[in-house]
Amino acid sequence: MAENILAGLDIGSSSIRVVVGQLAKNNDNEQLNVIGVIEVPALGMNKGSVVSIEDTVSSISACLEKAERMIGLPIENVWVGIGGVHISSQESNGVIAIARTNGEIQENDVGRVIEAARAVAAPVNYEVLHVIPKSFSIDNQSGVKDPIGMSGIRLEVTTQVIRGLSSQIKNLTKSIYRTGLDINDLVLSVLAASEAVLSVRQKELGVALVDIGAATTKLIVFEEGDVIHVAILPLGADHITADLAIGLQTSLDVAERIKLDIGSALVKEFNKDDEVNLRDYGGEDQTFSKKYIAEIIEARVEEIFQKIDQELQKINRSGLLPAGVVLIGGGSKLNGMIEVGKKKTMLPVSIGNNKRFNTAVDKVNDVSFSTALGLVMWGYGVISEKGGNKFNFAHKLGSVKDAANKVKGWFKHLIS
Repeated sequence: MAENILAGLDIGSSSIRVVVGQLAKNNDNEQLNVIGVIEVPALGMNKGSVVSIEDTVSSISACLEKAERMIGLPIENVWVGIGGVHISSQESNGVIAIARTNGEIQENDVGRVIEAARAVAAPVNYEVLHVIPKSFSIDNQSGVKDPIGMSGIRLEVTTQVIRGLSSQIKNLTKSIYRTGLDINDLVLSVLAASEAVLSVRQKELGVALVDIGAATTKLIVFEEGDVIHVAILPLGADHITADLAIGLQTSLDVAERIKLDIGSALVKEFNKDDEVNLRDYGGEDQTFSKKYIAEIIEARVEEIFQKIDQELQKINRSGLLPAGVVLIGGGSKLNGMIEVGKKKTMLPVSIGNNKRFNTAVDKVNDVSFSTALGLVMWGYGVISEKGGNKFNFAHKLGSVKDAANKVKGWFKHLIS
C-alpha cells in the first residue's frame, strides 16, 4: 500500500506543510486522490533556509507523525520543495553536432545538448536544481519545441538553469534524512506550485505566479509555456507584522492577531472614526485608528508589488503579461492584496485556485497548500506513464541527488 503513496513536503519559514496523495485504480484508469493535509509551525527556518538543523528536524518529525496518524499509513519518501533567497536562475545555451549519416535526432541527443547547457560556467558552491529546456534550434531553424525524429547536423537548445547554494541544499537534505524519510527529488517550490495552480493556457499567454510566504516572496514567470524568469525576494507577510509591531508599539503576537483579524491594505475602506483597542487583542489599553493600521500595511504591500514589478522590468514584461499575476501563499489572503497589486503592476491580479481532486479534506483548496499539492502532482507526473510535463524532461538532478545520497549514506553509517 505504501508504494501507492505520494507525499509533498513544503518547508516554509513559518509553517511546514505535507499533502499526501494516493494512486487508486478505477476501471483500469489510475487517479490521484488527496488523503491527507497537515500543517505545523516551523522552527529552525529563516527566509527559506535552515538556521537550526535540530529545530527543523523536530518540526518535520512532528508534521510527519501527524500525517501518518491522519492517513493510517507510513510515509517513507517525499517530494521536497526548495526555496530561499539563495536560489538563482539564468538562461543558458548548449550546442552539439549530430554525427549520424541520416542526421536524425534521437532522445539521447536531446539529453546531450541539455547536459551541454547545464555545463555552462556556474558560480562556485552552487548546485543545479533544474535545467528547463525552452526551445531548440536545428541548423538554421529556430523555435523547435520537440526535435526528436527531425534531421540536422547541429542541435542547439536554450534553457533556464535554476541553481541553489550547495550548503543550503545539504542542510535541508540532512534535516529530512534525520527524520528517517527518503527524498524522491528536490523541486523549486514555486515551480511545483505552478503545477497545482496554473493552466496550460495561462502559461502560454504569459503569467506571473507569486507566492507570498512569511519571510520570502517567490516569483516565477511563464510565457509560451516556458519558464522565462525566477526570483525570490526577501520580503513577506512577517514584515507586515513587524511593521505593525513598531507602528503600534506592541508585541509581534498582538500585531499578528490584529493583521489577521482586521488587517487590510486598503486605507479607503476606513474612516478616521474607526478605532481599535489593543487590549482586545491581548495588548495594552491603547486605541489606534483602523485607517492608521491600514496605512502601515499598505506601505509594505506596495513595496512587495513594487519589487515584483522591478523583476518584470528586468525581462521587459512589466505590464505585458495577458494572464496577469496569480497570487498564492498565506500572505495573499490579506484583504486588499488584489487592488494594490493591480495598481502597482498595471496587470490583472487574482488569487490562485488549486486544481480539484477527489478528496474529503477541504483544507487542500487553501492557497497556503499550493506548493505541497504541486509537489504531489509533480511526483505523479514523473512516475505516471502518461508522462507528466516538459519540466520533468531534464530535472532528474545529478549533482543534487549525489550530494543528497552522500548525506544519506553518512547518516546510515552513523546509525549502524
